[in-house]
Amino acid sequence: MSALPIVHLDSHEGTRPDVDFATNPGADADTEAELDAAGEDELDPGDDWLTLAAPDTGEVEAALVQAALQQTRLSAGPMVELFEQRYAEWLGRRHAVAVASGTLGTWLVIRALGIGPGDEVVASPYGWHQVAHAVSLAGAKVVFADINYWTGCLDATRAAAQITPATKAILAGNVNGHPAAWDALRELATARGIRLIEDSTEAIGSLYQGQLVGSFGDAAVFDFSQPSALCCGEGGMVVTDDDTLASELRYLRSRSLRDRRSVSVGSRVPLQASLSEVSAALGIGQLARIDEILARRKQVEAIYRDEMQSFEGIKPPYVGQGVDEVHWMVYTVHLGKRFTASACEQIIDDLSEELIEAVVYCQPLHQQFAYQQQGWQRGQFPLVERIADRAVALPFHAQLDAGQVRFIVKTMKDSSVNVGAGAAIY
Repeated sequence: MSALPIVHLDSHEGTRPDVDFATNPGADADTEAELDAAGEDELDPGDDWLTLAAPDTGEVEAALVQAALQQTRLSAGPMVELFEQRYAEWLGRRHAVAVASGTLGTWLVIRALGIGPGDEVVASPYGWHQVAHAVSLAGAKVVFADINYWTGCLDATRAAAQITPATKAILAGNVNGHPAAWDALRELATARGIRLIEDSTEAIGSLYQGQLVGSFGDAAVFDFSQPSALCCGEGGMVVTDDDTLASELRYLRSRSLRDRRSVSVGSRVPLQASLSEVSAALGIGQLARIDEILARRKQVEAIYRDEMQSFEGIKPPYVGQGVDEVHWMVYTVHLGKRFTASACEQIIDDLSEELIEAVVYCQPLHQQFAYQQQGWQRGQFPLVERIADRAVALPFHAQLDAGQVRFIVKTMKDSSVNVGAGAAIY
């Protein structure tokens, strides 16, 4: 394995980290010529749009990516190892295993725990990444339970009612950055003798009873695609304190060169589900700056909060009991129940007309075709449906300024009046 370049990650903002790698002096000119030849219209990303998410990257990340590109290995190399090591240290977990996405990470956890056909996993049908799909991909049955209306997270009491002798695990998420009630969920899992999987694909940096999200499950899964605050483009991480589970996760994640002549590997077929060196390098840089990134997002959140004070008919942001801090993944407006689902769609269309990217936060899993074929249907989870019909995700990233946030909120307010909705009753 080639040696990892020495990269100092304690640089202050605006200071280039000390990285020793060769550069091609003609590369920039060549790239510029190629872009010009490809056509300006075709490559135009639409700079006038206020996009839902935007990565917060700088010189630290750029230098690390360049260092990764100078290595002889772009797969399973020193950047991945370093990212895993630093992520585990940051969370205070024994192991971190880098993976290609949150869904694949969840699938690996389920499989590593020996959960498969004939087994059940209790989960919420509500969420952005909807990693509960991994349960079905593993051949097990997902059994849905309703949520806490205010936090959007799986409710422990409602989850308990869905547990059967076939239940092997609970999959609970930190929805849109808000921690679930982990004390109650852990108590439930322990009492029933089942595993607790923490879906933190929508949360990073939030605190529950003084601990970072990702600290509570037998395994916890993160996702690093947009709109995550820590963004590698694509990728994820599984963390655990279980040595045996970590070893199995690493085996299932990818085939190694040592397996080339193996005749037993087919007994537990691994995936190609690892993270690239380039993505890991980007993740190392993002993790080194995570406090700064989250602080910049908090500033934008504060502007939203001030502007939303005069917006009648919405559910205000809520922080649950035991939660010390929430870092939202996206800024979500929960419209009151006098807003219909079609009114919500109209508001999104009106925002789009003003070049503001907004989306419905979630289409619940129990309303999707594959799960309706299993017998799930609308009406079974009223709290999920009440939120999902009216939750609108607005642009949220560090590049937004006060004027842009003010314009987004005003546009949404004007649209809400135009669709004829009044103040809500909760």
